[in-house]
Amino acid sequence: MPYTKRRRLVTSAVAIALGATALAACGSDSGDGETESGPVSLTYWTWTPGMDKVVDLWNKGPGKKDQITVTVKKQASGDTLVTKILTAHKAGKAPDLVQAEYQALPTLVSNDALADISKNVGDAEGSFADGVWQQTTLGTDAVYAVPQDIGPMMFYYREDLFKEYGLTVPTTWDEFAETARKLKKAAPDKDLTTFSANDSGLFAGLAQQAGAKWWTTSGDQWKVSINDAATQKVAEFWGGLVEEGAIDSQPMYTPAWNKALNTGKQIAWVSAVWAPGTLTTAAPATKGKWAMAPLPQWSANENRTGSWGGSSTAVTTDSKHQEAAAEFAAWLNTDGDALNALAKESGVYPAAKNAQTSGAFLKPPAYFSNQADFYTKAAGIAETTAPSAWGPNVNVAYTTFKDAFGAAAKNKSDFGAALDEMQDDTVADMKKQGFEVAE
Repeated sequence: MPYTKRRRLVTSAVAIALGATALAACGSDSGDGETESGPVSLTYWTWTPGMDKVVDLWNKGPGKKDQITVTVKKQASGDTLVTKILTAHKAGKAPDLVQAEYQALPTLVSNDALADISKNVGDAEGSFADGVWQQTTLGTDAVYAVPQDIGPMMFYYREDLFKEYGLTVPTTWDEFAETARKLKKAAPDKDLTTFSANDSGLFAGLAQQAGAKWWTTSGDQWKVSINDAATQKVAEFWGGLVEEGAIDSQPMYTPAWNKALNTGKQIAWVSAVWAPGTLTTAAPATKGKWAMAPLPQWSANENRTGSWGGSSTAVTTDSKHQEAAAEFAAWLNTDGDALNALAKESGVYPAAKNAQTSGAFLKPPAYFSNQADFYTKAAGIAETTAPSAWGPNVNVAYTTFKDAFGAAAKNKSDFGAALDEMQDDTVADMKKQGFEVAE
């Protein structure tokens, strides 16, 4: 049947706007999600390492009892997987389950590739922070996935060097800027941190914390507000620090950046809960010298953080066993044994609140053995995750960010102009794809 903008109707107008796409195709005839009687075999596309060992628990336990077997098919991550899913769905051959980053969900939903599993997993909502669960509903009454792992953002700093230079851990962004200037004055060869134009996810998370809503809907139209007031504030703040030379502007995850961390040339890092793993490799000589604190706030009375990373488990519209697939997705991301296995085998930080301070998270990461309450503090920060607002072409916005902000950081030019370029490119691409965009 031909796909139209109004095919998928839920209680919010958001789902109507999600329907415009050039790649659309019909879902399978089993859209009601009913499970056939007898044994059921499901296929799960995921990039998470060790997932086969986690799934073995299901196949030998609840899955065996319910005659539901899941087979893991290892995939690449990011845009590569999204493209593969859409290609398979266009042929009606997508797997039963897919791992999807939160920012990819609108793209998959707008292509009618993901099933609404609200009737099967709705009671799982209480296991997750509101801001996390919201990312899988897209602001509607539908549920398009179950949260798996999250990346709440935090502030990491060299405890010893902060003490040496008389620095106080900043609680606001104004204090952060003053800390950067104070360090630069005391030690001109050092930087508090760097603004990396290679990392669009970091910038998106900072904008999210500031209250940005990059994609929203009005009636049957999308509204793109990448250059909204909140994001302009973030861009101007970081652009100003780069322009005055208060912080560095080199990209992250390079040998030079690793050396800066390892030698104490860079003494702080705005990152996420997964940072200990990166620091273990990037700065092995500084193990036990770092500490973690909440992200600075825009005003002293605020308490929220952004997200950098994270993914979910979704059921496709091509699956002939949507109810069984949803049952597995809920088990994988809420069951205690499954969550412990995910932490042990896959090294993920769980989205489920009850797992963030139990099992593998009773002790701090080895790199942060000096901070016994690391995961207790991390769980509290995760609870303050701000709602996000993703759209159907995040990849385009991210690509423009790298180009435009990369040039601005290199030339120490206007970050606001780079933000406008993100806005213009994103809107132009959506119109080209056939989405209705409000001016």
